[in-house]
Amino acid sequence: MKRIYDYKDLQPLLDRLLQDKESSEIEFKSAAGGFPKTFWETYSSFANTNGGTIIFGIKEKGNEIVFDGLTDEQVKKYKRDFFNGMHSKQNANIALLKEEDVQAVTFNGNLFLFFHIPRLDRSLKPVYCGLDPYTGTYRRDLDGDYHCSREEVNSMFSDANLASPADGRILKNFSKEDLDPDSIRQYRRRFEQWNPDHVWNALPEDLFLEKLNVFRKDRGTGEYGLTYAGLLMFGTYSAIMDENPNFFPDYQEVQDPEDRWVNRICPDGNWESNLFQFYSRVLPILQGFLPKPFRLDDNQRKAGTPAHVALREAFVNALVHADHTVNASLNVYKYPNKIVFSNPGTMLISLKQYYKGGESVCRNKYLQTMFTFLGAAEKAGSGADKIIHGWEGEKWKRPYIQEQVRPDKVVLTMSMESMLDDSIKEGLSKYLGGKIDNLPLGQLVTLALAYSEEEITNERLQYALDMHRADITQMLSEMCARNLLESSGHGRGTKYHVYGMNIALARSHIGLQDPNIGLQDPNIGLPETDIRFPMSDISPKKRYTKEEMRELVLQVCHEWKTAEEIAAAVGRKTLYIRDIVLPQLSDALEKMYDIPHHPRQKYRVRRPQNK
Repeated sequence: MKRIYDYKDLQPLLDRLLQDKESSEIEFKSAAGGFPKTFWETYSSFANTNGGTIIFGIKEKGNEIVFDGLTDEQVKKYKRDFFNGMHSKQNANIALLKEEDVQAVTFNGNLFLFFHIPRLDRSLKPVYCGLDPYTGTYRRDLDGDYHCSREEVNSMFSDANLASPADGRILKNFSKEDLDPDSIRQYRRRFEQWNPDHVWNALPEDLFLEKLNVFRKDRGTGEYGLTYAGLLMFGTYSAIMDENPNFFPDYQEVQDPEDRWVNRICPDGNWESNLFQFYSRVLPILQGFLPKPFRLDDNQRKAGTPAHVALREAFVNALVHADHTVNASLNVYKYPNKIVFSNPGTMLISLKQYYKGGESVCRNKYLQTMFTFLGAAEKAGSGADKIIHGWEGEKWKRPYIQEQVRPDKVVLTMSMESMLDDSIKEGLSKYLGGKIDNLPLGQLVTLALAYSEEEITNERLQYALDMHRADITQMLSEMCARNLLESSGHGRGTKYHVYGMNIALARSHIGLQDPNIGLQDPNIGLPETDIRFPMSDISPKKRYTKEEMRELVLQVCHEWKTAEEIAAAVGRKTLYIRDIVLPQLSDALEKMYDIPHHPRQKYRVRRPQNK
């Protein structure tokens, strides 16, 4: 897949970039009045996230694109200013760019300056502005650059310390008394079954645990003791909570979102909720949902298909790649049509590297080793290949992975639906009729995803179609023009829906009885087909400040509310509330379902946590 800086000739690409406007990997900055003051914040945010391109000479004014009309003299000056500034610690702690990473481009008589910022290797993060990483570190989300919290900066420093994996830390005031004896015995029995001729089988228990680095000695300090990996893998839940009060592995089987869940495995006091026990309980349940027979003997694989291997690999990846130090839980969800793994932390490689495979980078190397000795983890960088190919072997949609922020989460969705099965074709025909006949494969795949997932984004399509985002933007624009798709939101938050389907979904979810409910004020820009809830006691205004809207939504969300209910209460369009307002309130609102784009998501003011 090409990224923007892979294109040798940028001029033909610029026209499509202007359609795409600002994305999570593109930032337009006006430079008419001098070198932009916010440049170094975006420099930091791109380097600490997925890389990106800063373009001087363009600015967004509302939904319009305006060219600054840079001169040759300005371009030369900004290049000098940049390279001088990049080598000043007052602006950035690391000089990232070379001469070829800064390019002047002429388009339709206008001059632009491109800065191609790479995603930085984790060993060099964080990239920050000024002299203090805690005040000058930024990352990127759909709203643009945001200032990182102290916790996020500390996580970057921890991930950068390659010589000392996070889970290898020796814990003070912990001992073998904090481990669950049954978990150790069960693990050792499975170790022997998987490695019947291994020399460690003859070792006494204490030496066996040392070989696994459950206990280890720090060569530098001489300190000896229980490692964080050992505690997570075999510890009693009370001991784990003493070290990490946020540890909460959670499996939920959901048949109907209205019923919340029908089966749940989480720390409830009935079992020692460490990672080994969580893995042992949840994996057989997940693999039992796969269509072909699978036999387990004491949780050891005796026969299986590539899909079983893919599922096991995805599960173990979530356990060993999670950041077990942050304030976020590890979740596994089983829906009728998909399985979702959500683990705290960030990805240590780019999405491009993940899908390419062949590169093994692990946050918790000691945990990875413990699972490897059970035949449940890879160290060769082939895990993503096994996940993708094993799933595609069942003719299911390609698994896709997303990064979320605040809190940091890596979410892997493994759909158990065929990309173009009869039900999807029938559904598309219902809304589009004969328009779907003879469509190019890329457009047909796009429609199938938009139908089955209710909405689609440019980022989601990049890893389903193996196309550059600018090329996808052009395709999406053409599909909207032909009434195959309709869009909502703008810029980074743009989502696409099958034409006509979004209104039908709104009707089915809302269940209106009064067809004469009034439409929104035309100044707010509602289409005539927008669906409304009956108004609450709040009298909506035509215009709210950002602060007024925030306070109003928080007032509405004293109890669980859907985006539709919030929109009705404040007199705004549902898509505007869901795509623009709610993401800006992630610090103050909590979600009922920790799943991206959950069809019945609800929001509530965050409750204080009991300490």
